[in-house]
Amino acid sequence: MNNFEFKNPTKIIFGKDTIEKLKEEIPTDAKVLLLYGGGSIKKNGIYDQVKTALANVDITEFGGIPANPEYETLMEALKVIKAKNITYLLAVGGGSVIDGTKFLSAAAIYDGDTPWDILTKNIRTEKGMPFGTVLTLPATGSEMNSGAVITRKETKEKLAMGGPGLFPQFSILDPEVVKSIPQRQLENGLADAFTHVLEQYMTYSVDAKLQDRFAESILQTLVEIAPSVLKDDFDYKAASNFMWSCTMALNGLIQKGVPTDWAIHAMGHELTALYGIDHARTLAIITESHYTYNFEAKKEKLVQYGERVWNITEGSVDDKAYAAIEKTTEFFKALGIDTKLSDYTNEYEGTAEEIQKRFTDRGWTGLGEHQSLSPENVEKIVKMAY
Repeated sequence: MNNFEFKNPTKIIFGKDTIEKLKEEIPTDAKVLLLYGGGSIKKNGIYDQVKTALANVDITEFGGIPANPEYETLMEALKVIKAKNITYLLAVGGGSVIDGTKFLSAAAIYDGDTPWDILTKNIRTEKGMPFGTVLTLPATGSEMNSGAVITRKETKEKLAMGGPGLFPQFSILDPEVVKSIPQRQLENGLADAFTHVLEQYMTYSVDAKLQDRFAESILQTLVEIAPSVLKDDFDYKAASNFMWSCTMALNGLIQKGVPTDWAIHAMGHELTALYGIDHARTLAIITESHYTYNFEAKKEKLVQYGERVWNITEGSVDDKAYAAIEKTTEFFKALGIDTKLSDYTNEYEGTAEEIQKRFTDRGWTGLGEHQSLSPENVEKIVKMAY
């Protein structure tokens, strides 16, 4: 196992009827900016619960943060923060709203030329404006980590940021919110969390036995509960396991002491930036091609994954590894997610070349757990995903 340091300061408040605990977490003298997305929280009752809990707090609202948090929209929110002398941020939403809030947390105290530098110059945020979250859509794990991804339509870019100053002070996780989530978003959440685990697990062994078992248990849980999460009748037990699995998939725990990949995410982000495809679905598009292209480097872990998660016991080492890849694709399809770029757009020709150029221009010359995937390798992987 590799050396590591681990600190996660986010307080998790988990369970039914926990939104009312907001009043215990936010200082009464705070000037709060309440951030949310398209307004679904006003239809499903979450907005009313939040407002009731914070009836005695000075609140300004900012809605309309899109599914991929957009820089220009967030800059409008930043103006509100400055004009209203906001001292505390509250994200009520899924990963996009929380990611956007993390950007604002950093941007609110950034004294450089332009907040976009935080992303383009990989500026590590050591301290940001304090914020908390009320999670309404399990998927990204953003409610318990310090990373974010922001989109800029003007340049068709989707870039990551982070730092120890961007952990939420608290996150409220009430599984009851799953009841009102549209089917497509449930499918996305399951696929997103599943791929988050794979990015931290499907590399090579460093004899981190407990970390492997942690990762495998999350994968097994997601496979087991997926049918119950997706069925029409709300299942609180399944929703609880779904929500906690998504959080545990990317709160930092399972990546400690092990090599991680994240090349699938790097390529997937470009597909979202270019075509507006849902983030989780871009991951499903790239996964099979990535593992197939890097088969020899990942074969040992693919076999372990196939045996432990999918109970693949027959055949040679290669047979088991290929079967594990096939099972992963089948899982995505069982969720209702297509796994080829051509399923989403007819204008895919030239996509691989464009992504290769973007990575080259940014100096991203070595992706993956071995830092060995060149932009030329990326071009081949994306072409395989057509």
